[in-house]
Order: sequence, then C-alpha cells, then structure tokens
Amino acid sequence: MIDVLLVLLIFFMSITSAQVLEIDKDIHLPVAADAKKKDNKNAMNEAALNVRWMPNEQRALFKLNSNELPEEEIVSRLSTLKETNPTYRVIIRADKDTPAVQVQKAMTIIGQAGIDDISFSALNQE
Repeated sequence: MIDVLLVLLIFFMSITSAQVLEIDKDIHLPVAADAKKKDNKNAMNEAALNVRWMPNEQRALFKLNSNELPEEEIVSRLSTLKETNPTYRVIIRADKDTPAVQVQKAMTIIGQAGIDDISFSALNQE
C-alpha cells in the first residue's frame, strides 16, 4: 500500500513541476524596491523573454526561454502558444544595462504575437 502511495506521490510531483522558466544566468536584473515574489501557480502558462545587452556589439540579444532566436521566429512561436492558450503571458527579463528602446522592442515583439499579458522581472534587493 505504501509503495503505491509513494509512486503516486512521485508521479504528481513530477507533473506539477514539469515546466520551470529557463533563465539566462548572464543577465543582471535591475533592482526595484517594490518588487514582489513571483506567483508560480501559472508557470505552465508563461514564457521568459530574456534580453541581454551586448555592450561590445551595441545590440540586444533576445532569447525565448533558453533559445536564441530571430525576432520573427519569437513572434511566430509566441503566436502559436497564444493560439493554444489565450491566457498565455510573457515575462521580460532585461539586463539592467539594456537601453529602454531595446526593452520597448521586446514589448513590441510580444505584442505582435497577440500577447497582452506582460510582466517584468526585477530583484527587490542587490
């Protein structure tokens, strides 16, 4: 009896933690004093758009979760996700040195995919 319960417990634990946002460790997030801890209950319905500033090249590098993709491909993939799940949301994780125009570009990419639920990732302390 305990074996069956253990198997069920492991099964349900693996299902609930199946999707974890893939983050870019090279991004240094900005600090916001009012930043709140993320609610993980909608983790299956969201993606992370990582925006890393490349100062030597003076350009931004866009990664959807952990995949570096051209802007058109990001729009295409997000559009597909939005079609399958109307409540899909995207979290923008922009490096603190990224110019505002590049963050605006990320928002435009997400908007072109038809997604209007956007959040920004920040730290509440250094």
